[in-house]
Amino acid sequence: MEGGRGGKRWRFATPNLAVAAAGERSIQRYLLQLHACLDEHGPRPVIPLSHGDPSSSACFRTAPEAEEAVAAAVRSGDYNGYSSPATSLPARRAVAEYLSCDLPYKLCTDDIFLTSGGTQAIEIVMSVFGQPGANILLPKPGYPKHEAHAVFHRMEVRLYDLVPERGWEINVEAVEALADENTVAIVITNPNNPCGNVYTYEHLSKIADTASKLGLLVIADEVYGHLVYGSTPFVPMGVFGETVPVLTLGAISKRWVVDSLRSFQNLTTGPATFIQGAIPHIMKNTNDEFFRKTLELLKETAEICFGEIKEIKCITCPHKPEGSFFMMVKLDISQLSDICDDIDFCSKLVKEESVVLLPGRALGMENWLRITFALDPPRLKQGLERVKSFCRRHQSRANMLNISASAKVEPHFGMSKS
Repeated sequence: MEGGRGGKRWRFATPNLAVAAAGERSIQRYLLQLHACLDEHGPRPVIPLSHGDPSSSACFRTAPEAEEAVAAAVRSGDYNGYSSPATSLPARRAVAEYLSCDLPYKLCTDDIFLTSGGTQAIEIVMSVFGQPGANILLPKPGYPKHEAHAVFHRMEVRLYDLVPERGWEINVEAVEALADENTVAIVITNPNNPCGNVYTYEHLSKIADTASKLGLLVIADEVYGHLVYGSTPFVPMGVFGETVPVLTLGAISKRWVVDSLRSFQNLTTGPATFIQGAIPHIMKNTNDEFFRKTLELLKETAEICFGEIKEIKCITCPHKPEGSFFMMVKLDISQLSDICDDIDFCSKLVKEESVVLLPGRALGMENWLRITFALDPPRLKQGLERVKSFCRRHQSRANMLNISASAKVEPHFGMSKS
């Protein structure tokens, strides 16, 4: 960097290549590019089928008990200072009791590490395990922040495939082939973002056995743990804590406490103190009816999305979602004109129809799309109708081009020599 008097060269200006490499894995980068294609003065409102925040729709608003718990914690004046063991203990105890309900053993407060959301949890985990020469196994497709933070902490990322034809199950054989003596962990996401699948007990057991054989820690991203509405019940990976070390984002299986996590937490901050103060009340007082209605609504919107997609010839969904609020769909570019790939598809879609989808390239899957269906049903239907209209329009152009090309071919008739 040049600047100052006499063209002085500043020593702080050398770019951090790790930051640049991590930033390349950001979903936000793709969404910013898509929003730049929007016609801000267009007549129709934007319908976001790309975001991961359902609270933008009124029907997915936070439970009133949670809102009141946060407000009460702020009003109390007990949580206006820095976090301390005294403020975090009730919150960690409440989380331990909540998670223990689904496990064959009991967690204690020392098993719980509180973070400011899932992103900080990912950052801490990758910071702890990011050592020179280490590699980590991540799913493809997967959540980009896992890869971004692994790259930032200079870990080698090795991607294993999720198999769409098998309900996005993990290719366990590929995992065994990828791992070596420098592999420290495997990350699994269940219920899955971006695919919407939920792993069976049998499949998770196979993963646990494989990780145990390879000597790997299993990092289980279970952010969508109880957002399950299909036929496959959610099974926490911590159930297999006797077989393999399991680190769940938000909790750690009782028998495998990682001392490095405790050390790292001394270097960073946890959630805001008033949030910690609210946690016990949120977990105790939130009405079961709130969760039941949320799951019913997600099941309805998943059905709507799956049904509407089946009517679009150039898009196919290999597996009906059973959990989270995402689905991955395959884009057949050959049926469309003037569109070269998934990014081009999403860019033209947002420009012509004011609908935002996430291109699969953002998740490592070219010519795939991720659709978010955590919207109120009428808006979701409207957005998918616009996608159908867009595809029909571009399919018509493709068909016209094919017809035109065929018309230019002169007919050839075989003639025998006389």
